[in-house]
Amino acid sequence: MHRFLVVIEQADGNYSAYSPDLPGCAATGKNRKEVEENIRAAIEMHVQGLVEDGQPVPVSGSIAEYITIKEEIGSGQHLLM
Repeated sequence: MHRFLVVIEQADGNYSAYSPDLPGCAATGKNRKEVEENIRAAIEMHVQGLVEDGQPVPVSGSIAEYITIKEEIGSGQHLLM
């Protein structure tokens, strides 16, 4: 079993999804459920193609994390580090 991080983005009128661990593997859908189904199918096809071509299946190294910033930062103040 393989596990991959998937990023889902909402755009005007649809959704898109991709996996940072599988460059070029992406999907779209009219809603979140559809894009999730489509990216799963795209990843399965991508991995199957890698296996058939004798290529290694990447090990997922991507992680996702939310960060919180002070509300003032988002209102035009600058954060100096």
